[in-house]
Amino acid sequence: MDRLLSMRVFQRVIDEGGFAAAARALELSPAAVTRLIGDLEAHLGARLIQRTTRKISLTDAGERYLESLRSILSDIDVAEAAAVASTRELHGTLHILATPVLATHLLAPRIARWRALHPKLMLDIVVDPFPQHRVESFDASFLLLEDGVDLNAIAYPLAHTKMIFCAAPAYLARAGTPTRPEDLASHQYLKFPWQQATGHSARRLRLQPAEEGGALIEVDVPVALQSASFDVLYRATLEGAGIAALSTALARRDLQSGALVQLLPDWIFGRFTIYAAVPSRKLLPARTRAFLDFLKTPPEIGRTGFEPNLS
Repeated sequence: MDRLLSMRVFQRVIDEGGFAAAARALELSPAAVTRLIGDLEAHLGARLIQRTTRKISLTDAGERYLESLRSILSDIDVAEAAAVASTRELHGTLHILATPVLATHLLAPRIARWRALHPKLMLDIVVDPFPQHRVESFDASFLLLEDGVDLNAIAYPLAHTKMIFCAAPAYLARAGTPTRPEDLASHQYLKFPWQQATGHSARRLRLQPAEEGGALIEVDVPVALQSASFDVLYRATLEGAGIAALSTALARRDLQSGALVQLLPDWIFGRFTIYAAVPSRKLLPARTRAFLDFLKTPPEIGRTGFEPNLS
Protein backbone atom coordinates (compact mmCIF):
# COMPACT_ATOMS: atom_id res chain seq x y z
CA MET A 1 0.00 0.00 0.00
CA ASP A 2 1.19 3.52 -0.83
CA ARG A 3 0.43 4.88 2.63
CA LEU A 4 1.15 8.52 1.78
CA LEU A 5 -1.14 8.38 -1.24
CA SER A 6 -3.85 6.73 0.84
CA MET A 7 -3.54 9.47 3.45
CA ARG A 8 -3.84 12.20 0.84
CA VAL A 9 -6.82 10.45 -0.76
CA PHE A 10 -8.55 10.16 2.62
CA GLN A 11 -8.09 13.87 3.29
CA ARG A 12 -9.36 14.77 -0.17
CA VAL A 13 -12.45 12.55 0.18
CA ILE A 14 -13.43 14.50 3.30
CA ASP A 15 -12.57 17.92 1.83
CA GLU A 16 -14.48 17.22 -1.39
CA GLY A 17 -17.42 15.61 0.41
CA GLY A 18 -17.41 12.29 -1.40
CA PHE A 19 -15.50 9.53 -3.16
CA ALA A 20 -16.51 10.54 -6.69
CA ALA A 21 -15.59 14.20 -6.18
CA ALA A 22 -12.22 13.21 -4.71
CA ALA A 23 -11.58 10.88 -7.65
CA ARG A 24 -12.21 13.73 -10.10
CA ALA A 25 -10.01 16.14 -8.18
CA LEU A 26 -7.14 13.63 -7.97
CA GLU A 27 -7.64 12.28 -11.50
CA LEU A 28 -8.13 8.76 -10.17
CA SER A 29 -10.89 6.27 -10.82
CA PRO A 30 -13.62 5.96 -8.15
CA ALA A 31 -12.60 2.32 -7.74
CA ALA A 32 -9.01 3.34 -7.00
CA VAL A 33 -10.15 5.85 -4.38
CA THR A 34 -12.37 3.24 -2.73
CA ARG A 35 -9.53 0.71 -2.72
CA LEU A 36 -7.04 3.17 -1.21
CA ILE A 37 -9.44 4.11 1.58
CA GLY A 38 -10.13 0.43 2.22
CA ASP A 39 -6.41 -0.32 2.36
CA LEU A 40 -5.88 2.54 4.81
CA GLU A 41 -8.69 1.36 7.08
CA ALA A 42 -7.36 -2.20 6.95
CA HIS A 43 -3.86 -0.98 7.83
CA LEU A 44 -5.17 1.02 10.79
CA GLY A 45 -7.64 -1.64 11.87
CA ALA A 46 -10.37 0.99 12.21
CA ARG A 47 -13.22 2.30 10.10
CA LEU A 48 -12.63 5.95 9.27
CA ILE A 49 -15.66 6.83 7.13
CA GLN A 50 -19.32 5.96 7.45
CA ARG A 51 -20.87 5.57 4.00
CA THR A 52 -24.51 5.83 2.97
CA THR A 53 -26.06 6.18 -0.47
CA ARG A 54 -26.41 9.94 0.04
CA LYS A 55 -23.49 11.13 2.13
CA ILE A 56 -20.32 10.28 4.00
CA SER A 57 -19.36 11.10 7.56
CA LEU A 58 -16.35 10.56 9.77
CA THR A 59 -16.33 8.03 12.57
CA ASP A 60 -14.83 9.04 15.91
CA ALA A 61 -11.60 7.34 14.86
CA GLY A 62 -11.76 9.15 11.52
CA GLU A 63 -12.16 12.53 13.23
CA ARG A 64 -9.08 11.97 15.39
CA TYR A 65 -7.05 10.57 12.51
CA LEU A 66 -7.91 13.45 10.16
CA GLU A 67 -6.93 16.04 12.76
CA SER A 68 -3.45 14.52 13.07
CA LEU A 69 -3.22 13.76 9.37
CA ARG A 70 -3.63 17.37 8.28
CA SER A 71 -0.65 18.39 10.38
CA ILE A 72 1.44 15.48 9.05
CA LEU A 73 0.66 16.22 5.40
CA SER A 74 1.31 19.93 5.94
CA ASP A 75 4.74 19.12 7.40
CA ILE A 76 5.49 16.88 4.41
CA ASP A 77 4.50 19.65 2.01
CA VAL A 78 6.68 22.14 3.87
CA ALA A 79 9.63 19.72 3.76
CA GLU A 80 9.18 19.16 0.03
CA ALA A 81 8.89 22.90 -0.59
CA ALA A 82 12.06 23.54 1.44
CA ALA A 83 13.93 20.97 -0.63
CA VAL A 84 13.23 22.89 -3.84
CA ALA A 85 13.29 26.40 -2.36
CA SER A 86 16.82 26.97 -3.60
CA THR A 87 15.84 26.22 -7.20
CA ARG A 88 14.18 28.71 -9.54
CA GLU A 89 11.59 26.23 -10.76
CA LEU A 90 8.72 25.39 -8.41
CA HIS A 91 7.07 21.97 -8.55
CA GLY A 92 4.02 20.27 -7.13
CA THR A 93 0.50 21.53 -6.46
CA LEU A 94 -0.63 24.70 -4.73
CA HIS A 95 -3.96 24.10 -3.00
CA ILE A 96 -6.02 27.30 -2.94
CA LEU A 97 -9.37 28.18 -1.41
CA ALA A 98 -11.24 31.29 -2.57
CA THR A 99 -14.64 32.90 -2.57
CA PRO A 100 -16.33 32.74 -6.01
CA VAL A 101 -15.84 36.43 -6.79
CA LEU A 102 -12.14 36.37 -5.89
CA ALA A 103 -11.54 33.12 -7.76
CA THR A 104 -13.08 34.67 -10.89
CA HIS A 105 -11.87 38.26 -10.71
CA LEU A 106 -8.64 38.15 -8.67
CA LEU A 107 -7.09 34.75 -9.44
CA ALA A 108 -8.33 33.65 -12.86
CA PRO A 109 -7.02 36.73 -14.77
CA ARG A 110 -3.52 36.05 -13.40
CA ILE A 111 -3.26 32.30 -14.00
CA ALA A 112 -1.78 32.48 -17.50
CA ARG A 113 1.02 34.79 -16.37
CA TRP A 114 1.68 32.64 -13.28
CA ARG A 115 1.86 29.50 -15.43
CA ALA A 116 4.36 31.19 -17.74
CA LEU A 117 6.60 31.80 -14.72
CA HIS A 118 6.10 28.39 -13.06
CA PRO A 119 4.91 25.82 -15.64
CA LYS A 120 5.58 22.82 -13.35
CA LEU A 121 3.48 24.07 -10.44
CA MET A 122 -0.22 23.28 -10.72
CA LEU A 123 -2.94 25.38 -9.10
CA ASP A 124 -5.84 23.52 -7.49
CA ILE A 125 -8.53 26.14 -6.72
CA VAL A 126 -11.52 25.19 -4.55
CA VAL A 127 -14.39 27.71 -4.52
CA ASP A 128 -16.49 28.31 -1.41
CA PRO A 129 -18.61 31.42 -0.68
CA PHE A 130 -17.94 31.08 3.08
CA PRO A 131 -14.40 29.70 3.41
CA GLN A 132 -13.31 31.20 6.74
CA HIS A 133 -13.41 27.92 8.66
CA ARG A 134 -11.43 25.93 6.07
CA VAL A 135 -8.26 28.03 6.01
CA GLU A 136 -6.14 25.42 7.81
CA SER A 137 -6.79 22.85 5.06
CA PHE A 138 -5.27 24.85 2.17
CA ASP A 139 -1.94 26.41 1.26
CA ALA A 140 -3.60 29.80 0.79
CA SER A 141 -7.15 31.10 1.12
CA PHE A 142 -8.51 34.30 -0.41
CA LEU A 143 -11.28 36.04 1.51
CA LEU A 144 -13.27 39.26 1.31
CA LEU A 145 -13.98 40.40 4.89
CA GLU A 146 -15.46 43.52 6.39
CA ASP A 147 -12.88 45.67 8.17
CA GLY A 148 -12.78 44.83 11.85
CA VAL A 149 -13.75 41.17 11.50
CA ASP A 150 -11.36 38.86 13.41
CA LEU A 151 -10.18 36.18 10.98
CA ASN A 152 -8.26 34.23 13.65
CA ALA A 153 -5.60 33.22 11.12
CA ILE A 154 -2.33 34.43 9.63
CA ALA A 155 -3.57 36.84 6.97
CA TYR A 156 -1.95 39.22 4.51
CA PRO A 157 -4.02 42.16 3.19
CA LEU A 158 -3.97 42.42 -0.60
CA ALA A 159 -6.45 45.19 -1.37
CA HIS A 160 -9.07 47.44 0.14
CA THR A 161 -12.48 48.12 -1.35
CA LYS A 162 -15.82 49.69 -0.46
CA MET A 163 -19.24 48.19 -1.10
CA ILE A 164 -21.49 50.78 -2.72
CA PHE A 165 -25.12 50.68 -3.81
CA CYS A 166 -25.68 50.28 -7.55
CA ALA A 167 -28.50 49.77 -10.02
CA ALA A 168 -28.97 49.75 -13.79
CA PRO A 169 -30.51 52.78 -15.54
CA ALA A 170 -33.40 50.59 -16.75
CA TYR A 171 -34.32 49.68 -13.16
CA LEU A 172 -34.14 53.31 -12.02
CA ALA A 173 -36.30 54.44 -14.95
CA ARG A 174 -38.93 51.94 -13.82
CA ALA A 175 -38.68 52.20 -10.03
CA GLY A 176 -37.27 55.67 -9.44
CA THR A 177 -33.97 56.73 -7.92
CA PRO A 178 -33.59 56.61 -4.12
CA THR A 179 -32.21 59.86 -2.72
CA ARG A 180 -32.29 58.95 1.00
CA PRO A 181 -31.47 55.67 2.77
CA GLU A 182 -35.11 55.39 3.84
CA ASP A 183 -36.14 55.26 0.17
CA LEU A 184 -34.60 51.77 -0.11
CA ALA A 185 -37.64 50.42 1.74
CA SER A 186 -39.65 50.76 -1.49
CA HIS A 187 -37.05 49.15 -3.77
CA GLN A 188 -36.02 45.61 -4.73
CA TYR A 189 -32.84 44.53 -2.94
CA LEU A 190 -30.47 41.90 -4.36
CA LYS A 191 -28.81 40.44 -1.28
CA PHE A 192 -25.65 38.50 -0.48
CA PRO A 193 -26.18 36.32 2.64
CA TRP A 194 -23.26 37.56 4.72
CA GLN A 195 -22.15 35.11 7.41
CA GLN A 196 -20.13 37.45 9.55
CA ALA A 197 -20.56 40.37 11.94
CA THR A 198 -21.77 42.88 9.35
CA GLY A 199 -24.83 43.81 11.34
CA HIS A 200 -27.19 42.95 8.47
CA SER A 201 -30.15 40.70 9.24
CA ALA A 202 -32.50 38.92 6.84
CA ARG A 203 -34.35 42.13 5.90
CA ARG A 204 -32.55 44.85 7.82
CA LEU A 205 -29.84 46.74 5.94
CA ARG A 206 -27.20 48.80 7.73
CA LEU A 207 -25.72 51.79 5.90
CA GLN A 208 -22.48 53.52 6.85
CA PRO A 209 -21.54 57.11 6.03
CA ALA A 210 -19.10 57.26 3.10
CA GLU A 211 -16.95 59.55 5.23
CA GLU A 212 -15.87 57.82 8.42
CA GLY A 213 -17.15 59.09 11.73
CA GLY A 214 -20.88 59.53 11.15
CA ALA A 215 -23.80 57.60 12.60
CA LEU A 216 -25.12 54.38 11.04
CA ILE A 217 -28.62 54.06 9.60
CA GLU A 218 -30.68 50.86 9.43
CA VAL A 219 -33.49 50.33 6.92
CA ASP A 220 -35.96 47.49 6.41
CA VAL A 221 -35.70 46.43 2.77
CA PRO A 222 -37.67 43.88 0.71
CA VAL A 223 -35.34 41.20 -0.66
CA ALA A 224 -36.12 40.24 -4.27
CA LEU A 225 -33.15 37.90 -4.75
CA GLN A 226 -30.61 36.29 -2.45
CA SER A 227 -27.53 34.48 -3.70
CA ALA A 228 -24.11 33.50 -2.34
CA SER A 229 -22.68 34.27 -5.79
CA PHE A 230 -21.66 37.87 -6.40
CA ASP A 231 -21.60 37.12 -10.12
CA VAL A 232 -25.29 36.15 -10.00
CA LEU A 233 -26.14 39.34 -8.11
CA TYR A 234 -23.98 41.44 -10.41
CA ARG A 235 -25.57 40.06 -13.57
CA ALA A 236 -29.06 40.52 -12.14
CA THR A 237 -28.21 44.11 -11.27
CA LEU A 238 -26.98 44.82 -14.79
CA GLU A 239 -30.23 43.37 -16.18
CA GLY A 240 -32.33 45.72 -14.05
CA ALA A 241 -33.58 43.32 -11.37
CA GLY A 242 -32.95 45.69 -8.46
CA ILE A 243 -30.36 47.37 -6.24
CA ALA A 244 -27.25 45.58 -4.97
CA ALA A 245 -24.22 46.38 -2.82
CA LEU A 246 -21.22 45.87 -5.10
CA SER A 247 -17.48 46.26 -4.71
CA THR A 248 -16.08 49.47 -6.17
CA ALA A 249 -13.28 47.38 -7.69
CA LEU A 250 -15.74 45.06 -9.42
CA ALA A 251 -18.18 47.73 -10.58
CA ARG A 252 -15.65 50.34 -11.72
CA ARG A 253 -15.86 49.72 -15.46
CA ASP A 254 -19.65 49.51 -15.63
CA LEU A 255 -19.97 52.69 -13.57
CA GLN A 256 -17.64 54.46 -15.97
CA SER A 257 -19.56 53.21 -19.01
CA GLY A 258 -22.97 54.06 -17.57
CA ALA A 259 -24.17 50.46 -17.45
CA LEU A 260 -24.49 50.93 -13.67
CA VAL A 261 -25.31 53.99 -11.57
CA GLN A 262 -24.01 54.54 -8.05
CA LEU A 263 -26.82 55.35 -5.63
CA LEU A 264 -26.72 57.26 -2.35
CA PRO A 265 -23.09 58.39 -2.81
CA ASP A 266 -22.96 59.66 0.79
CA TRP A 267 -23.59 56.11 2.06
CA ILE A 268 -21.89 52.74 1.68
CA PHE A 269 -22.63 49.15 2.65
CA GLY A 270 -19.21 48.74 4.28
CA ARG A 271 -15.44 48.81 4.00
CA PHE A 272 -13.82 45.50 3.12
CA THR A 273 -10.33 44.04 2.72
CA ILE A 274 -9.20 41.21 0.48
CA TYR A 275 -6.97 38.88 2.49
CA ALA A 276 -4.67 36.01 1.64
CA ALA A 277 -4.82 33.71 4.67
CA VAL A 278 -2.41 30.84 5.33
CA PRO A 279 -2.37 28.04 7.92
CA SER A 280 -0.65 28.78 11.20
CA ARG A 281 2.62 27.07 10.32
CA LYS A 282 6.08 28.12 11.35
CA LEU A 283 7.40 27.79 7.81
CA LEU A 284 5.62 29.10 4.72
CA PRO A 285 6.23 26.78 1.74
CA ALA A 286 8.26 28.35 -1.06
CA ARG A 287 5.45 27.88 -3.60
CA THR A 288 2.95 29.66 -1.34
CA ARG A 289 5.29 32.55 -0.69
CA ALA A 290 6.03 32.87 -4.41
CA PHE A 291 2.32 32.97 -5.26
CA LEU A 292 1.56 35.61 -2.62
CA ASP A 293 4.46 37.75 -3.84
CA PHE A 294 3.21 37.32 -7.40
CA LEU A 295 -0.28 38.56 -6.48
CA LYS A 296 1.13 41.77 -5.04
CA THR A 297 2.19 42.85 -8.53
CA PRO A 298 -0.50 44.46 -10.72
CA PRO A 299 -2.05 42.40 -13.55
CA GLU A 300 -2.02 43.56 -17.13
CA ILE A 301 -3.86 46.86 -17.50
CA GLY A 302 -7.60 46.36 -17.78
CA ARG A 303 -7.59 42.66 -16.96
CA THR A 304 -9.32 42.87 -13.57
CA GLY A 305 -10.63 45.41 -11.10
CA PHE A 306 -9.02 43.69 -8.10
CA GLU A 307 -5.57 45.25 -8.21
CA PRO A 308 -3.27 45.48 -5.19
CA ASN A 309 -4.35 48.64 -3.35
CA LEU A 310 -2.98 49.09 0.12
CA SER A 311 -2.49 52.84 0.26
